[in-house]
Amino acid sequence: MTLQDHLIDVTSKDSPIAITMGDPAGIGGEITLKAWQSLSPLILQDSMRPLFVLGDITYLDTLCKLIPSCAGIVLSEIHDPCEAFDVCRAGMLPVFNMPLATTNIVGHGNSENGPTVLKTIEKAVEFVLSQHACALTTNPIHKGILYDCGFRHPGHTEFLAALAMQALPNLSFPPLPVMMLATGGLTPPLRVVPVTIHIPLAHVIETLTQTRLFETALITAQSLQSHFGIQNPRLAIAGLNPHAGEQGAIGNEENDLIKPVIKALEEKGILVFGPLPADTMFHERARAEYDAALCMYHDQALIPIKTLAFDEGVNLTLGLPFIRTSPDHGTAFDIAGKGLAKADSLIAALKMAHQMADFRFKMRC
Repeated sequence: MTLQDHLIDVTSKDSPIAITMGDPAGIGGEITLKAWQSLSPLILQDSMRPLFVLGDITYLDTLCKLIPSCAGIVLSEIHDPCEAFDVCRAGMLPVFNMPLATTNIVGHGNSENGPTVLKTIEKAVEFVLSQHACALTTNPIHKGILYDCGFRHPGHTEFLAALAMQALPNLSFPPLPVMMLATGGLTPPLRVVPVTIHIPLAHVIETLTQTRLFETALITAQSLQSHFGIQNPRLAIAGLNPHAGEQGAIGNEENDLIKPVIKALEEKGILVFGPLPADTMFHERARAEYDAALCMYHDQALIPIKTLAFDEGVNLTLGLPFIRTSPDHGTAFDIAGKGLAKADSLIAALKMAHQMADFRFKMRC
């Protein structure tokens, strides 16, 4: 049984998107308020699902007073996600209040507030798994600060996978969370998947196994079907070496590792081609030929998307039983609380969560 068999249904056209506050010392609160300003008219027009924030309402109220452009925002505490629809329609931002342990100073991370940050994520996952929320959009966390309070996961994504594993006791294997970076603002759109992620470049070859590449490609193809409605996904596979190895002249990984996986995927009925030279995969004509590009390491995937869509990139986690999106940036302590943070990536993440949830709802109907 795979995670695809455990995908959580979206049961209502009005079920809200849950937003976690992220590290309160970072820009998560500010961009959440700005995203609300941008998206609330769409919610009133029925072209966007309602949303609610899991975080400290006092902290958010302080931000409203601190940032002039957010001064007119009205917050409303809710005790159940089902209240979010009416609160949003009344023009107020719903907040599921989860008080911080100690006073928060923007720009200065504090490990004493780390447990609350983790609890907001745990509660949000509980809401999506119980179908009280249709999707989860997470604000950035600071791993270093969380490590000081006992956090032992490599990152946000792995923590979500562990929570999913706890909630799905019938799984006989751990989830393989797959990172996808996507943007809907480009024509054609760009979706990239790094097969290996946050590891030193020197360790990529030992980590890049046929099993890992095959499973990543399979989850990507299944997710393009289940979340985006692409019935016959086209996957482009990048080579590892310059010029995709030049038939072995610049490395044998393409022949020995990547091509056998491509053959195995084709035998599964997946439309896949490669290995392709990574330096020619991301221009406009090339992007029109595929629905997602699988890249062998972090920068091979992230450089093109951050070059083409720096402010609008969305980070999605595939392979989980629920929809999860997030902005493609960090906590930005240096500009927190100054009114300088751009909400474009969070807005794009929320819109993508809405689109994915709507597709899941239509599939159920």
